[in-house]
Amino acid sequence: MSFSFASWNINSIRQRETLVLDWLSNHPVDVLCLQEIKCEQHQFPASFAEAGYHVAIVGQKAYNGVAVIARKPFEVRHRRLPGFSHDAARYIEIEIDRLTIGGLYLPNGNSGGEEGYRLKIEFFETLAHHAREMLERDEDFALIGDFNVCPAPEDLAPGALGAHDALLRPETRAAWRSLCWLGLTDAVRALYPRECLYTFWDYQAGAWDRNMGLRIDHALLSPRLADRLEAVHIDRDERARPQPSDHVPLVVTLRADRPL
Repeated sequence: MSFSFASWNINSIRQRETLVLDWLSNHPVDVLCLQEIKCEQHQFPASFAEAGYHVAIVGQKAYNGVAVIARKPFEVRHRRLPGFSHDAARYIEIEIDRLTIGGLYLPNGNSGGEEGYRLKIEFFETLAHHAREMLERDEDFALIGDFNVCPAPEDLAPGALGAHDALLRPETRAAWRSLCWLGLTDAVRALYPRECLYTFWDYQAGAWDRNMGLRIDHALLSPRLADRLEAVHIDRDERARPQPSDHVPLVVTLRADRPL
């Protein structure tokens, strides 16, 4: 059987609880990684556990926050990015079906001046170090979430961002490339090398109606998972729902693992 996992920056799970429950009922992914849940653990809606899902939460009051929702039990390996100096709720890592999935919300880098941007680059560098260690251990893993980077010109609509935005700065793109060059595969670009595909449309300036989008939600796959890559789907329809998140789900499907 195939295995599928998804990422969705939900921009407040308490505001969009019903949207996520509806989406899960119509999209039978094995694992859903959420970002920007914007609540503490005790505030996360109980409806998911009541519906039979298995849930792990790394929460924070009002800001950030990540979570995992899965259809069967999993082991939580990390509740923060190993080695990262800042204690924000931006990373969760699980193991399920001999596969490791790291769900992440990388700092935007546009607030907090140069210190805020330094934190963004530090997260990238720490993530690369962690990925390198997993590769050295020959693990099968995916890093999925809101990376807050447009890696190439086709990853944003013309004029959607200013030239000096933190999502486009040369250092940001270089940090992304350094991560990929460890031997990871950008799942979207593996199947859609040059298409203009977006995962985010701002609430401002009619960005959705004008298709002024960004591709900032990504899935990076370790080598054996890249070999199993079957499909990638960006669920644009969710952006047209009432009171949507400004991001949409990114879904990755892997072919069944070959017997050892």
